[in-house]
Amino acid sequence: MAPLTLEPDPPVRERRFRIGCIGAGMIMAECHLAAYREAGFQVVAIASRTPANAQAVAQRWSIGRTHDTPQSLIDDPEVDIVDIAFPPDQQPALIRAALAAPHVKAVLAQKPLALSLPEAVALRDEARRAGKLLSVNQNMRYDQSMRVLKQLLDQNVLGKPVLAQIDMHAIPHWQGFLADYDRLTLSNMSVHHLDVLRHLFGEPTEVTTVTRDDPRTPFPHQDGIVATTLRFESGLLALALEDVWAGPRGDGHADDQYIHWRVEGTEGVAKGTIGWPHGKPSTLSYTSKQATQGQWVTPEWSSMWFPQAFIGVMEQLQYALINGTEPALTVADNVKTMALVEAAYLSIAERRTVRIDEISTTDEFPAQSD
Repeated sequence: MAPLTLEPDPPVRERRFRIGCIGAGMIMAECHLAAYREAGFQVVAIASRTPANAQAVAQRWSIGRTHDTPQSLIDDPEVDIVDIAFPPDQQPALIRAALAAPHVKAVLAQKPLALSLPEAVALRDEARRAGKLLSVNQNMRYDQSMRVLKQLLDQNVLGKPVLAQIDMHAIPHWQGFLADYDRLTLSNMSVHHLDVLRHLFGEPTEVTTVTRDDPRTPFPHQDGIVATTLRFESGLLALALEDVWAGPRGDGHADDQYIHWRVEGTEGVAKGTIGWPHGKPSTLSYTSKQATQGQWVTPEWSSMWFPQAFIGVMEQLQYALINGTEPALTVADNVKTMALVEAAYLSIAERRTVRIDEISTTDEFPAQSD
């Protein structure tokens, strides 16, 4: 059998477009901008809700212009791509403003794209009507272990998938604005796992989700610790656990947070870890009847999910722009992930298994007011 071609990090094929960044919080300052500098992307401007924060981040990353407001940045004719890292209740208005700006060629939005599926559907359709590319930052698809796993699956190294699982016991840093929403873990953490499971295996047919509150989170929420089972037409079962409690913490408690994953197929097994929350590279090992003669193989790399995965996210959008093609992370595809999250919330509310086709993603929903 020919040697496998495995590529943990995507090549940077395009970097000519000028990026304007909206937001100066952790995800922008520590991930987006670190990745963009490493890749040589052109960040020409930044804005935030607090101008002083934008100025501090601009100085740190040598960004030439700061704007006092997000709208001022959107109006900047030197900006080709608007990169948004803003709370999801405020993001739709910024997306619509960017879609309306004649000089803006594309928008990169955060997930969740909006607070509701109808709003996400409306944004998808508005971007299509505007003739602009709207891409959503599902960055776990560019985690190095997930990229290599996808390549193993595409090359049939594991055979037909039988069982997949993502097992997370880790404590997120919940952003302050999440206290204003009822939805928590599914929308803001599970969405990574549910999206990457769709990316790896296609569309599930049904979902069953159960939850309980997280004792550490002080504000009201309906979903804290979350366990989800996906069933696929092929028979594949996929399990995702987001244990955001992960036990008590404080003096005398050794840190044992982790995210493990495993995929079992008819011809082999792959397993690994996600390097967040420890700031280490993700890992992967695999064994295959044919490709490795039953022996375990462990590729290695030095890049990490945070921040290097964000290179691939911005690169795929620039590459799509220059080639006149759809980006790898389309808004239409992200609506399907949001529909899966919506189905999971319905499963929680009604305490039952929900078929995905119960959730509509047509444009029959009216757009919500901003």
